[in-house]
Amino acid sequence: MGFDCEVAVVGGGIVGLSTAYALSLADPGLRVIVLEKEPALAAHQTGRNSGVVHSGLYYRPGSLKARFAVEGGRELAEFCREQGLPYQATGKLVVATDSAELPRLHALAQRGREHGLPVRELGPAGMAEYEPRVAGIAALHVGSTGICDYPAVAEAYAKLSGAQVRTGGAVTGIARRADGVTVATTLAEVRTRVVVNCAGLHSDRIALLAGDEPGVRIVPFRGEYYELAPEARKLVRGLVYPVPDPAFPFLGVHLTRDLHGGVHAGPNAVPALAREGYDWRTVSPRDLAGTLGWSGSWRLGARHWRSETAELRRSLSKRAFTAGVRRLLPDCAERDLVPAAAGVRAQAVARDGSLLDDFAFAEAPRTVHVLNAPSPAATASLPIGREVARRALAALAAG
Repeated sequence: MGFDCEVAVVGGGIVGLSTAYALSLADPGLRVIVLEKEPALAAHQTGRNSGVVHSGLYYRPGSLKARFAVEGGRELAEFCREQGLPYQATGKLVVATDSAELPRLHALAQRGREHGLPVRELGPAGMAEYEPRVAGIAALHVGSTGICDYPAVAEAYAKLSGAQVRTGGAVTGIARRADGVTVATTLAEVRTRVVVNCAGLHSDRIALLAGDEPGVRIVPFRGEYYELAPEARKLVRGLVYPVPDPAFPFLGVHLTRDLHGGVHAGPNAVPALAREGYDWRTVSPRDLAGTLGWSGSWRLGARHWRSETAELRRSLSKRAFTAGVRRLLPDCAERDLVPAAAGVRAQAVARDGSLLDDFAFAEAPRTVHVLNAPSPAATASLPIGREVARRALAALAAG
């Protein structure tokens, strides 16, 4: 059959667009089409994250997350400078608020050194030099953290890639042929040699459409944010994080300044009632049935119900959310917090209830699937794009 392109990328978020960009660098003559169901690019996770360029501090040495975050953070800062995109090197504080957290804080410092990061362990006086209104008994300062405009980065990848971008058409079917793949969308068919699945919140469904069992399902978790009212923004200078709890898979409420001078507080992590459920009013029976019908969801709930109960309480009670913020920022009052836009995390959950913690890929003839791209996917988008492009080119060469 005739081909519209050599590679069709499903998903116009930052991972899909970085893949298209990486393909263009590896093979400038390659024809690539990016398929995005929304009318604009970067409409979901890319356009709704905190804008933080992560250092890689939290991630296990040897993991893809650690390697990609450390490499990606440095490369992204350089990319923003080269392309004239907004970027600020802010640094961040990881704050211990009680003595039980000190061993974990020290372990993070050691991990940071293993990653080659600029880390400093601080007492209360040292903390006050960076964040005088933040409470804690000790902290870790990480100098290689920053903030940027991820939708602008994604748009730059799209432009530089030279790929044909088709928005407004959802993928409805994927059929393998003897020499290629036909991708049906709500707008038109695309005939390609290889399909790359970077569909984020719908990545498991795209894999299933291609006839590939991913072995995981996406369970959506909504991250709800507040922002500090203008008169309270002076309370925070940069980025302030708690010491992560290894027993809970999410990071906890933190404080992040953005490029426009605003300060966000959050997120909590609550089950979303739709894959694109950015509030409690948005319910998708199909998505909810998919979550409840996956055995891993029930096993996950049984394992973390205590922590998730606390998250739900913070979601339903502004007073409870404020109390979480005040652990780090005692001067923050309930009136200082204004509701802000939420995001939804595409969390891949295995059948046994375990959360996939690292990036996960799967391959089949003529298909490459990105099954899990958790934070720090945006930070690590350049090395992730190269990795996915490498797999796509190998699939193309295999015929």
